[in-house]
Amino acid sequence: MKQRNYLIILYDYYGELLNEDNKKYFEDYYFDNLSLGEISSNSGISRNAIHKHIKGTEAKLLFFEEKLKLYEKDKKLTSIMEKIDDEKIKNEIKKIFD
Repeated sequence: MKQRNYLIILYDYYGELLNEDNKKYFEDYYFDNLSLGEISSNSGISRNAIHKHIKGTEAKLLFFEEKLKLYEKDKKLTSIMEKIDDEKIKNEIKKIFD
């Protein structure tokens, strides 16, 4: 999986654990496809500071996954659920995660 896609997936899992600035810069860069210069211009801080924020956010997302493994566990659970034939059991398991 490409690193970019992996980081976006991790953001879906752990984004609420980030501060507002880091969320904003990450979203601008990864979701809105703004350049560091554009984000810098919009935010009023240096391009280098934006770069450090984004790299720091990426490191935090990777750290959260390393420790909590929510994405890894979700993939395993999905794989197991695909093998279950009993729809009632599948629905009960899905209720836990909704």
